[in-house]
Amino acid sequence: MAKEKKVTILVPNYKTPEITKICLRLLRKFTDFSQVEVVVIDNNSQDASLEYLRGLSWIKLVERQPAPDDTVPLSHSRALDLALAEVKTPFVLSIHTDTFVKRSDWLDVLLKPFDGQPALAGVGSWKLESKTALQRWGIQFEQCWKKALHQCFGYRGYNPYRLDQSKYYLRSHCAMYRTDVIRALNTSFSDGDQTAGKVMHEKMVAAGYQMLFLDSLQLGEYVDHLNHATLIFNPQLGTSDKNMREGTKRINAKLRGIDGEAILADSRLDQ
Repeated sequence: MAKEKKVTILVPNYKTPEITKICLRLLRKFTDFSQVEVVVIDNNSQDASLEYLRGLSWIKLVERQPAPDDTVPLSHSRALDLALAEVKTPFVLSIHTDTFVKRSDWLDVLLKPFDGQPALAGVGSWKLESKTALQRWGIQFEQCWKKALHQCFGYRGYNPYRLDQSKYYLRSHCAMYRTDVIRALNTSFSDGDQTAGKVMHEKMVAAGYQMLFLDSLQLGEYVDHLNHATLIFNPQLGTSDKNMREGTKRINAKLRGIDGEAILADSRLDQ
């Protein structure tokens, strides 16, 4: 008798051919497929990434057509919801095409906290960044100054989310949820037409469920996130020249760190 699957992994895709290939090949390499199903939702890419996805027999591909009122965030969250409606497994995990798993025990790190914890509805992170304690302190110090400037002079560069952890929610680059809780609360990733998962997280907390944020350094040992790769590789979606330059440099450095060229050359991982 076939082992019952525990997790459905949802992966929205939009015009990132090489990044998508690396993401899925690493999933294939480091994941126990007796436990998971992988659903990739293409957001009308019409490029080489879609052709690649159509050739993979071990994923379920959903091809989504854009809605008239789509924005960049909404197209992403609506893609997740399109697949979420069909999920039958006890757990559902959202990741991005620039989310790279690095170890064969990565899934255990996200599943284990649920053991014996029925009130725990979600596990993931707010930011998946490899920053030192000194760098994190520097960011906090900077935001304190920006907050003071905002309060005194109306400075617009202040982001309250950087200081107020009560505003944090599990981000869709790596977020595991109990499927039955999502169904019971009649919620979804695009609930409230805000960033994917934000309102869903708030509804779970309001209903008395617990949400676990894993430390970014701890989770980063198992999963990496390039952060904004889709925007960097698709400037028509809206990003500054400075972000393009810095983002490209950062992404290329991370790709060298995981030997991205070797992964792209290893087509055996598509089987």
